[in-house]
Amino acid sequence: MVNAYGRDQIVISDKFTPGMQNDSTENPVVDMLEGSLKRLGTDFIDIYWIHNSADVERWTPLMVEAVKSGKIGRIGVSNHSLEQVKRVQEILAPHGIKVSAVQNHFSLLYRRSIENGLLDYCKENDIQFFSYMVLEQGALSGKYNEANPLPENSNRGKTYNPLFPALKALLASLQEIAEKYAATPAQIATAWAIGRGTTPILGVTKVGQVRDAAQVAEVTLTPEEVAKLEQVAIDSDVDTRGGWEGQA
Repeated sequence: MVNAYGRDQIVISDKFTPGMQNDSTENPVVDMLEGSLKRLGTDFIDIYWIHNSADVERWTPLMVEAVKSGKIGRIGVSNHSLEQVKRVQEILAPHGIKVSAVQNHFSLLYRRSIENGLLDYCKENDIQFFSYMVLEQGALSGKYNEANPLPENSNRGKTYNPLFPALKALLASLQEIAEKYAATPAQIATAWAIGRGTTPILGVTKVGQVRDAAQVAEVTLTPEEVAKLEQVAIDSDVDTRGGWEGQA
């Protein structure tokens, strides 16, 4: 892809994953980075993430060498809490480096980054917030419900099918607002995340899905619609925290 389109036309995001490192190397962060560069056929990663918050004190300082080498442009952290993001900032600050992006689970059903102040902190400190699982693996897409569940034997089905009775009102509200905008429930759930100041990460496998995602830019929810969706979501009393998220 890099060779086909030109490096300046592509933004590459990659991750260092604590727990998967080679501890026999002098700097496991740089070691994993070098492996990614080789596989991708490039000499630069635009955003390099610390994928989880395991041992912030150990891994954050090792990112400094990677930045100063010129091989990464921005540092991001994923699945970090507000306190952990602040600590990463403190470690990087003496080197003239800052966190420029946060990537956390964020959806109508998982609003922890609002509740704990992380989203506001990101806005106040010019940190881009990337939201993942905005559609809760399709559960908020409008394609599935209690009568038309996710594949029964899939991990998604095992997680979300038992929740659909509690999500009935939220799915109905998404559908109602979608009809007003000639949109889909998935587009409304995504528009909510954008309206909250985040950049959704959407998984797409078909051209039509890319078009649907692009059309979300045409939808701007009113404050009343945002409040309604959030209240209905709160009333559902559904918690979709993943076991991998730590304190995030």
